[in-house]
Amino acid sequence: MRNHTELNEFILLGIPQTEGLETVLLVIFSFIYPLTLLGNFLILLAIVSSSTLHTPMYFFLGLLSIMDMLFPSVLCPKMLVCFSGQSRAISYKGCAVQLFFYHFLGSMEGCLYSVMAYDRFVAICHPLRYKLIMRPGICVGLVMAAWLVGCLQATILTSFTFQLPYCGPNQVDHFFCDIPAVLPLACADSSSVQGVASTSIGFLALTLWLSICASYTRIGIAILRIHSAEGRQKSFSTCSAHLIAILCAFGPIIIVYLHCTPNPLLDATVQLLNNTVSPMLNSLIYSLRNKEVKSSLKRICHNVVFTVLQ
Repeated sequence: MRNHTELNEFILLGIPQTEGLETVLLVIFSFIYPLTLLGNFLILLAIVSSSTLHTPMYFFLGLLSIMDMLFPSVLCPKMLVCFSGQSRAISYKGCAVQLFFYHFLGSMEGCLYSVMAYDRFVAICHPLRYKLIMRPGICVGLVMAAWLVGCLQATILTSFTFQLPYCGPNQVDHFFCDIPAVLPLACADSSSVQGVASTSIGFLALTLWLSICASYTRIGIAILRIHSAEGRQKSFSTCSAHLIAILCAFGPIIIVYLHCTPNPLLDATVQLLNNTVSPMLNSLIYSLRNKEVKSSLKRICHNVVFTVLQ
């Protein structure tokens, strides 16, 4: 990539149309980012420390918590540095690395949502065969497949984006290096790369969305066939948190990458919500709506308090 560029660094301009609000944004996201890490770490700790939660459902939920800690960590540290008034520069390689991990973790998390939907489908529609179908080897294989898809997607997008020559302006009109913000700086026609990126992201998002819809259509039919209201409520409660998280994850993808008319402020706002606020909300959604996780967290807190008092 170095042979095609004369730039050594890019300058991140931050969130469009927010000049003068850097201090306010610094305070807000200095609160949100640690809270996101803490909330997801507590969910992961609750799952690891409780033997009753060592099931496929909570295995995938633990991995989602890890994703929700790593995903904002790709963006927030540099964003907070920029908000604090320090250097907005990011090296050429650093920009490529940021773009790679953003799409790698985002794609893998999308795949994980699809896997979790399939897990709920098997649990509700085939309860007697659940342990056989979702045995440990299958669970690990599904996670490895998600990892491979994320790695392939990120490699394609990063290599196509940075194969173009960047030799002129270096000011990225965004708060991190992403395809729609970086491509306009290329010294060559980027329309083909934009087409490849939109097609690749759109195809993966559509495939995952259809697989999730297929799983939840079958789940909905199965729930409607349950005669007792208590049984229907219990089945729905196990899926509602996951459905909310899915809507928070896939909505921004459609708005940012697939709409026709670019809107820098709208794109930045949506991505801020998706990259920083959604991972924090996921921890709240799954902890507040899940009795097993809440019980495990209460037990951990009780043990910590007891240890401190001793």
